Amino acid sequence: MCDERTAADTVEHLRAKKLTRREFGAVSAGAGLAMFWPRAANAQDVTASEIDVTTPDGVADCHFVHPASGAHPGVLIWPDAFGLRPAKRQMARRLAESGYSVLVVNQYYRSQRAPIVETRNFAAEAATLRPLMGTLNADTHVRDARAFVGFLDDQSSVDSNRKMGTMGYCMGGPITMRTAAALPDRIGAGASFHGGGLVTDRPDSPHLLVPQMTAHYLFAIADNDDQADPEAKNVLREAFDAAGLPAEIEVYEGALHGWCPPDTQVYHEAQAERAWSRLLALFERALA
Repeated sequence: MCDERTAADTVEHLRAKKLTRREFGAVSAGAGLAMFWPRAANAQDVTASEIDVTTPDGVADCHFVHPASGAHPGVLIWPDAFGLRPAKRQMARRLAESGYSVLVVNQYYRSQRAPIVETRNFAAEAATLRPLMGTLNADTHVRDARAFVGFLDDQSSVDSNRKMGTMGYCMGGPITMRTAAALPDRIGAGASFHGGGLVTDRPDSPHLLVPQMTAHYLFAIADNDDQADPEAKNVLREAFDAAGLPAEIEVYEGALHGWCPPDTQVYHEAQAERAWSRLLALFERALA
């Protein structure tokens, strides 16, 4: 996930593009608002709202968006380290237009309501983000997952007879795995985009939870994350193969950690769109 290595890679990437440090901040602050995806030919009209979800630890501010009519598979989105913000709402809306009822959460709700930081410059925002990231752990992930999935199941726009999907970015990647393992009867598909800490040497490593899952998976791995830990993808493949679960595990060439959200400094449009298409294919298969 975001750390000094990925922050340094980001700076080097932007230097290669000949952007100044001031321009770095402008890119990260404004790209999400400026981004406009063409609507799919079959895009559904959607309804969106800012809502509060009660959890065992407090009240989480979230964004909920779903097709304007009917009941649809639920999807739970775990943001990256920068948290709930306009770009994540945009991404949730885009997914809802494809026929899903989508909840994107503020994972830091115990400490602070969104927005969390001003820019997508991790080095500049580390003093705020690192302590917030440190308040979360495997136990908080599972408690939150149960509460958020429970919220979705209570909504009339969610078809509780169909399994849900969960997707996460950066630090959200491992949270999807804990969600899938804690709620195997509900989570039928999971997707991790430039997820960090998926395979560790700790006893609570997410990859050790694969035998408890029933979810089909997509792991879209950043090129520089793979260079830093090339064995992680192999461990993931072995774990899913042993469990007999489908998993698409791919390194996205030329894409740096954080490349998927349109407001990040390393947004890679072509690879982000390819990852999005693979997400839609996964959900169509696994949540049908």
